[in-house]
Amino acid sequence: MPIIIALMATLLMSALGAALVLTTSSDALIAANFRDAQQGVYAADAALERAMSDLATRADWNAILDGTASSAFVDGPPSGVRALADGSSLDLDHTLNMMNCRKITACSASNLSANTAQRPWGANNPVWRLFAYGPLSSLLPPHTLESAFYVIVMVADDASENDNDPLHDGQGATNPGSGVLALRAEARGPRGIRQVVELTVARRGVPGEDAAGLQVLSWRLRR
Repeated sequence: MPIIIALMATLLMSALGAALVLTTSSDALIAANFRDAQQGVYAADAALERAMSDLATRADWNAILDGTASSAFVDGPPSGVRALADGSSLDLDHTLNMMNCRKITACSASNLSANTAQRPWGANNPVWRLFAYGPLSSLLPPHTLESAFYVIVMVADDASENDNDPLHDGQGATNPGSGVLALRAEARGPRGIRQVVELTVARRGVPGEDAAGLQVLSWRLRR
């Protein structure tokens, strides 16, 4: 009988020990995910700050909207697959197409102007362009910033435009989207972390001075 009681006590202590280890491991994983999620927001914001700095130096935003101009913060052509720090991959074309027409294959002209629940503006639907993209660690000089995040900033004409031309910034006092751009930053990180921040910005002051020449009209963290 004492042997049986001792075995039962040993089994009980083992079960309690295993439960404690599992709880501790789960708490550590939750804390790590929360930390990475917060870092993802900061990464997206940092990429937006860089993009705004580049936008402020350009007097003509039409070259950005039609895709012929981009930020200096790029890691190659605006297409193809990028290897992320955790071993996964990111297809820039798929990401852009999903924003423009909710599919990974190339968007047709009719896809871009289709009136849908996500894009209800028809001919004024934003046509998103890749503007800035690359590993966050390359945003500053080498060995200055250590980060596992890859960031993308997309730019488009503001959806409040009424000129039916998303590739050019509308003009005139009757166009509510004149001088306004929409920006979307995505930060991809370890364990599938993905954070998205969206901005709308407008010109303020003299173009070409610095980021202070832009005014943030809205900021939103997408959930």
